[in-house]
Amino acid sequence: MNDLSVLYRLAQTIAERKSADPSHSYVAKLLHQGQDKILKKIAEESAETIMASKDGHTEQIVYETADLWFHSLVLLAHHDISLDQLLQELERREGTSGITEKASRTKG
Repeated sequence: MNDLSVLYRLAQTIAERKSADPSHSYVAKLLHQGQDKILKKIAEESAETIMASKDGHTEQIVYETADLWFHSLVLLAHHDISLDQLLQELERREGTSGITEKASRTKG
């Protein structure tokens, strides 16, 4: 099994590209275009992941999920949210029923 280092490297590259020339970097261009463009890409990649799943194409599911995760990392960078923050939240939820966890977020 692979470790998380590839996600950390990718997050670092995305962070570095925030200051890159948008004409030379897809990430810089996406970040420069703003949140709406990033969200549009996430919606697009989500839909493509769903369709790949419905079609049962394993390789395409992996490919589209990788695109979805990549664009999600771009969104995190847009909001200056670190990969560690996301992983800490997942760790916090580990071992907790999804039903219980969701209920804890809706009380208030």
